[in-house]
Amino acid sequence: MTQTDRPLRLLFVTGRLAEFALRQVLDELAPRAGFVAEVAVLPISVAALMTPRWVARHLVVVEGIDRVILPGHCRGDFAELTSLARTEVVAGPQDLRDLPRFLGQDDSHKDGYGAYDIEILAEINHAPQLTRAAIVAEADRFVAQGADRIDLGCDPGETWGGVNDAVRALRDKGYRVSIDSFNPSEVSAAVAAGADLILSVNGSNAERAKDWGVEVVVIPDQPGTMEGLEATIDSLSRERVPFRLDPILEPIGFGFAASLGRYLETRRRYPEAEILMGVGNLTELTDVDSAGVNTLLIGLCQEIGVRSVLTTAVINWARSSVREIDFARRLAHHAVTKKTLPKHLEPRLVMLRDPRPHRFGPESLAALARSIKDPNWRIFAEDQSIHAMNSTHYLKSDDPFVVFEQMGVDDPSHAFYLGYELMKAKTALTLNKDYRQDQALDWGFLTEPEISHRERSKRGKSGPESGSEVGP
Repeated sequence: MTQTDRPLRLLFVTGRLAEFALRQVLDELAPRAGFVAEVAVLPISVAALMTPRWVARHLVVVEGIDRVILPGHCRGDFAELTSLARTEVVAGPQDLRDLPRFLGQDDSHKDGYGAYDIEILAEINHAPQLTRAAIVAEADRFVAQGADRIDLGCDPGETWGGVNDAVRALRDKGYRVSIDSFNPSEVSAAVAAGADLILSVNGSNAERAKDWGVEVVVIPDQPGTMEGLEATIDSLSRERVPFRLDPILEPIGFGFAASLGRYLETRRRYPEAEILMGVGNLTELTDVDSAGVNTLLIGLCQEIGVRSVLTTAVINWARSSVREIDFARRLAHHAVTKKTLPKHLEPRLVMLRDPRPHRFGPESLAALARSIKDPNWRIFAEDQSIHAMNSTHYLKSDDPFVVFEQMGVDDPSHAFYLGYELMKAKTALTLNKDYRQDQALDWGFLTEPEISHRERSKRGKSGPESGSEVGP
């Protein structure tokens, strides 16, 4: 077999602490990706503390290796290391769990994943009560999260004198703007300033729509019915006013099931019409985290051709709704257009629990404990227990306070670090999540990168010296 015919040989460099986790990921990944994985465990506990210069002094690369992959935190000049290795040297991801994506084996980046055709309208509630700077800041946040249009929610019974200034401020930033108001004065001022979508129109104000000259959202005259919808559509059609239809999604217990039926009926009656769905009556008014609710509703929208969604992000459990819908619309589009299940495609929407928890198992943990020759603590969380081990101890308990007490740590800095890690481990046990020491727990798109205690303390230094033991 020639070199071009054989599978690639990839050498993964790590430290003692991450060896077991790395091998577990590679055992699953290598056969699927079609490469041969080899692991080089260097004399250091925390792989994040490696530098290219230090690795060059300790790594031996045998002939036939096609690529050397260093830990993601290892940054700097690879020239010396590449010369010694006589092959390509790259830095991998900072988190082992991202290796499939790094090596092109993440399903969510295949077959054009990421396309969408649903517009997100993000509503700024009670906009008249906010300063112009606050409105712009909220709009910036929504657009950064994926919003395509900013909707200004007005207060019923009052006339907002500053609506034109607010719309102009958003238009000056290049944002598309809609206005949510039945007040003709507010709507006229908003349209004059650049708003190009009006929420909402029914039999009470349909006659004014021809004067505004922009697209409107049509709702029924009577909530909980489709009464008046057809008459308003006929009136707007005669005047050539563009419109979208919104049969109104109702909260659970107040006609939710029937309102879903109205969306289906609206699509049946008006197969070519644009339809909008406001999802806040579910996400804001139901005691449940919003991601799952948003994903299900977007799935319905994708199947029946609802091409715009209005969302709020007020109550705490729905604060990330815009971002959730942005991911959900990509997931639903892929599932519907590719006729594939929306599973193992969008890990960023799996936040409370991990998509694929990895476990070492009792035998591997016991073998690791027997092999440890230094006093540095290794912490694991599985089998309903926190496992903490070093050269002299193997502690196990479901109570982090019990484990910490048995560690006998006196140094305040070390105690803080271990307490922090033990609490992360307990959280992982509670939610059946993956725990990896010195790495952030995976909260989907809400995950914040973590800089370990030891890495912080070593910043500004040249790196570990030969033979040093650096670990938690």
